[in-house]
Amino acid sequence: MKAAVCPAYGSPDVVRLEDVPEPPLESGQVRVQVGAAAVNFPDVLLVADKYQIHVPVPFVPGSEFAGMVTEIAADADGFAVGDRVTGTGLFGAFAEQVCVPTAGLARIPDGVDDRTAAAFGVAHRTAYHTLRSVARIQPGDDVIVLGAGGGVGLAAVQLAVALGARVTAVASSDEKLSTAAQYGAASLITHKRGDLRTALREALPDGAHAVLDPVGGDLSEPSLRSLRRGGRFVTIGYASGVIPRIPLNLVLVKGIHVSGFQFQDIDPDEFTRNEAELRDMLATGAVQPHVGAVYPLDQVSTALRRVAEGRAVGKVVIELTPSADRSTPAKP
Repeated sequence: MKAAVCPAYGSPDVVRLEDVPEPPLESGQVRVQVGAAAVNFPDVLLVADKYQIHVPVPFVPGSEFAGMVTEIAADADGFAVGDRVTGTGLFGAFAEQVCVPTAGLARIPDGVDDRTAAAFGVAHRTAYHTLRSVARIQPGDDVIVLGAGGGVGLAAVQLAVALGARVTAVASSDEKLSTAAQYGAASLITHKRGDLRTALREALPDGAHAVLDPVGGDLSEPSLRSLRRGGRFVTIGYASGVIPRIPLNLVLVKGIHVSGFQFQDIDPDEFTRNEAELRDMLATGAVQPHVGAVYPLDQVSTALRRVAEGRAVGKVVIELTPSADRSTPAKP
C-alpha cells in the first residue's frame, strides 16, 4: 500500500510517499480503508521529534482519519465490514490502510462524507469538551478565542456560538478573522496589528468570562489580563511554539481560574453527554468543520508545512480518492 512515511526527524519536508507493507491486523483491531485524514499540529511535532511522546522512525504520521471497515479480527466486536468509521491514534493515518482497536472508532453519521468526518473529530471534540466541562460556558458569556482561524480555534468559535456565547476572535490575519466571522464571532482582533491588551479592552470593557488558548506565546498574558474577576483561562496547547509564563499575582488579584485541558480529566458522565451532543450536531448539520485546504496523499509534506507555518484556516485534509467522496445517504 502507499503511505506517507517519516524516515528521519526534521521539518515536514522529510515526509515522503512510499510503498509499504499493509499493517498487520492484531487482536481486537479492525482494518480501515482510509478515505480522508486530517492534519493536526501534533503531527508536525511528532515529525520533528518535539512532541511529549517519542515515536521511533520510520513511521507513518497522521492521527485522525475516516474510512470504511474492510477486515475485522476474530475477537473484535461492535463493527462489521462495510461500516463507515472515524477514529484517532497517535500516528498511522496518512496511509491507504490503518489497523486500530475498536475502542478508538466511532460510526460516521448518515449523510456525512469522509472529508467532513475526518476534519470534525479532534478539533471539535477538544473545543467542545473544553467549553462544556472546563470553561463551563453559559449562554450570554463573553469568550475570547485565541488562534481563532486554526482547527481548534475555529471549532471553538462555532461551538461557543452554538452554546449561546458572544465570541471575540483573535487571529493573525484578516482571512482567518473573516472565516471566524462567518461562523458567528462577534468581535474580530488581528493580534499582529497594535497592542492586543488595548484591543481586548476596547472590545470587552467589562472583561471576558473565559479565554480559550491553543496558541500560548505572547498572546496568553494580555488575554488573561482581559478576564473579569473570577474568569476562566483554559490552556489547550502551544501552537506558537512558546510556553507562556504567567505572573501569578494576576491570578490572585482577580480570582482567576486557570485550567489545562486533557480528555482523561473530563468527568465520565460529562464526557458521555458531550460526545452525544457533538454527534447530534454533526449528524444534523448544526455544526460543520471548515476545511480550508485539501491535499492528495503524495503532498502530505506540503499539508504539514501549511499547518506548521500557521497558514491553515480551519482544517487541512489529506484526501484519498475515491473513498473520500463516499457517504451514506441521509435518512429521510
